[in-house]
Amino acid sequence: MDQFTYYLPCLWAFLACIGFSVLFNIHGAGMFICAGGGALGWLCYLLTAPLVHSDIIQYFFAALVISAWSELMARLRKCPVTSYLLVALFPLVPGGGIYYTMEYAMSGETSLFLSTLLHTLGLAGALATGVLMVSSLMRLIIVSQEKRRARQEADHG
Repeated sequence: MDQFTYYLPCLWAFLACIGFSVLFNIHGAGMFICAGGGALGWLCYLLTAPLVHSDIIQYFFAALVISAWSELMARLRKCPVTSYLLVALFPLVPGGGIYYTMEYAMSGETSLFLSTLLHTLGLAGALATGVLMVSSLMRLIIVSQEKRRARQEADHG
């Protein structure tokens, strides 16, 4: 397989995220962290293609990777997760699916409208589910660490 099959789409995702970082007023290293998350998510999307044969599952795994990246970078830089997450998810937003869903709805092609709508909702749901799983797991980890710390302080204090 040609190396550009992976490099170029990830580069475009990286550059698109740089543009959205500017739009969201993210400066300096934060821009590159957001863009790195977008490129990493797109790489995950591409690498899972031969394994799962379903773009909805690919979107789910990419959302898991992007969410984990965003959570990690937000903790390291002491910044909100949302800014990293929103920018990094932009390359995966199913904009084409939304457009074609509306086009089919307006032209009266009901079967195409419904199939495109369900597929687009599946992609969006996969993104949301991946983000939800990672953020919930991180919240559980943080709460358990806080409880453990409080118990240790109570035992020693």
